[in-house]
Amino acid sequence: MAAKLLDQVSKLFADSTLSERLIEISDKLSGLLETRQNSSIASQIRDLSQRLVTIIEEGQRSVSPPLFDLQERFASTLEDFQKQLDLIVKYDWDFDHYLEEDVPAVMEYIMAESKPKDGKLLAIGHSMGGILLYAMLSRCVSEGRESKLAAVVTLASSLDYTPSKSTLKLLIPLADPAQVLNVPVIPLGTLLAAAYPLSTRPPYVFSWLNNLISAEDMMHPELLKKLVLNNFCTIPAKLLLQLTTAFREGGLRDRRGTYLYKDHLHKSSVPILALAGDQDLICPPEAVEETVKLIPRHLVTHKVFGESGGPHYAHYDLVGGRMAAEQIYPCIIEFLSQHDST
Repeated sequence: MAAKLLDQVSKLFADSTLSERLIEISDKLSGLLETRQNSSIASQIRDLSQRLVTIIEEGQRSVSPPLFDLQERFASTLEDFQKQLDLIVKYDWDFDHYLEEDVPAVMEYIMAESKPKDGKLLAIGHSMGGILLYAMLSRCVSEGRESKLAAVVTLASSLDYTPSKSTLKLLIPLADPAQVLNVPVIPLGTLLAAAYPLSTRPPYVFSWLNNLISAEDMMHPELLKKLVLNNFCTIPAKLLLQLTTAFREGGLRDRRGTYLYKDHLHKSSVPILALAGDQDLICPPEAVEETVKLIPRHLVTHKVFGESGGPHYAHYDLVGGRMAAEQIYPCIIEFLSQHDST
């Protein structure tokens, strides 16, 4: 399909002002299709190419179509095509890409800068950051590799959300349409930013959103506003699709669906501190405990922060709540200090 597109284009616009732009896009298309023949990207590119070919063929079937009209229509569609192509390339990654590429790169950089005596690092991960650390430990032991981690702290993280009533289940309905329609991204950040005013002003239609982020009176209003408007980003559909496996029997799986990350965690010898918030609606305490119970007891320390009479901790209060510096950080520092050989 891409070859047909380029052939049609070269015949019609060889001498037009669009030629340079077309050459640039054709080079990008050729490179992508050569390296991604079996990927969802190739499928999406072929779909986009078909749209352009259809426009050209319709113009050729018309009776003496004015070339400038066809060029104008083609130029407009070509711009949309290029934007979609750039979007597909930019967001072509999932959880396993994070695990296999980003985490090792970060560790390599920190290792080079800090030069630990024992060649090991201390790691802290919140939410998906903690999930990545769990997954890394599991992958390393199953492959017989050294994790190069002396100790790990996870905050509001789990490999298996099935026993909980996590509100992340709200994202699952977005996954199937994204897969069917070949939508490359879910603009979560934009959606939350748009909804935020309705959560803080009468009639408070989306006031429930605030409880997902912070418990009542636990985060400064200005900090909460900055968090909602700046922290959340566009999510690759492939990442969302993989994370939804954490809500199915067996918990989080790799992109092929054959490797269950929780199956090997019990073999790890790395000490872990697993923290949870009592009012965390995203990763409830029972979800955290579901992963904790897989770890040998002598290697895991599990704490749920929050009291019946307050203060309470929601998902982001563990890192940015008013009481975090007094209650959470000292707990983390004490634990990591016990395993810091430097």
